[in-house]
Amino acid sequence: MELQQMRYVVAVAETGGFTRAAERCHVVQSALSHQIARLEKELGARLFDRTSRSVRLTAAGEAFVPVARQALQAAERARAEVAAATGEVRGRLAVGAISTVGAVDLARELGDFHTRYPQVQISLLMDMTEPLVESVRDGALDVAFIGMVPTARTTGVREKELARSELVAVVPPDHPLAGREWTTLARVARENFVDYMAGSAARRQRDDAFRAAGLDSEVAFEVTSVEFLAQLVRAGLGIGMVPEPTASGLPGLRTVRVRPAPERTERVVWSAQGPSPAALAFLSALGVDPE
Repeated sequence: MELQQMRYVVAVAETGGFTRAAERCHVVQSALSHQIARLEKELGARLFDRTSRSVRLTAAGEAFVPVARQALQAAERARAEVAAATGEVRGRLAVGAISTVGAVDLARELGDFHTRYPQVQISLLMDMTEPLVESVRDGALDVAFIGMVPTARTTGVREKELARSELVAVVPPDHPLAGREWTTLARVARENFVDYMAGSAARRQRDDAFRAAGLDSEVAFEVTSVEFLAQLVRAGLGIGMVPEPTASGLPGLRTVRVRPAPERTERVVWSAQGPSPAALAFLSALGVDPE
């Protein structure tokens, strides 16, 4: 069993086809298909069900792909560790972040890191907190910037709190609350809300505060990004609540402080097994000591 064979299998699983996988791996399709067939013969099981219209993982394939990803990540980590031992930082830096990250200027930090460590391949994934933490736990991401209520705890990763902020209401300019500096939680509870998906960490930042005050709220629109939340609020379809630093970057909306205010923390998380050399260099640049 060879790493290249694993890489081909993972590519087919992720692209959904042999042609696209071959393009990603920069090989001819016949060579990729031959290597996967050799691997299937060695394993004694087919990894893919192939039809004229689709390629789907078999049960054996579903079991094989996650382990293959781990093996590829381990090999990549081994190469990076050897390079680090000789004083060179290389390999990959896979970063995840929520759309409301504000504790760091992520674009600037990534740009500075790229300038300092040009041999490191950098990628960025924007998502919600829960899948980001899971991706760090599984090794798909090296570092992630997340937001959670102050009392929430992560599992299977290491973390550091970067900032703590209050949620504020954002409303259209013609809304009755638009001219106010502040209002009560009970008053905003009477509004329809644009909010994140039920059960998400972003949603719990508001839900917990309402629950603690004995209040209910009506969520008419569920979104996955602050940009779309802002668009729906501008259209007059509801109000939203976002971290105060985020609200200042949403043009066309008015900000209203709320009392008592829901709180959230921004955190950076990394692998419980310790950061890779590239992740260690990135965390150190942020002033985070992973020890």
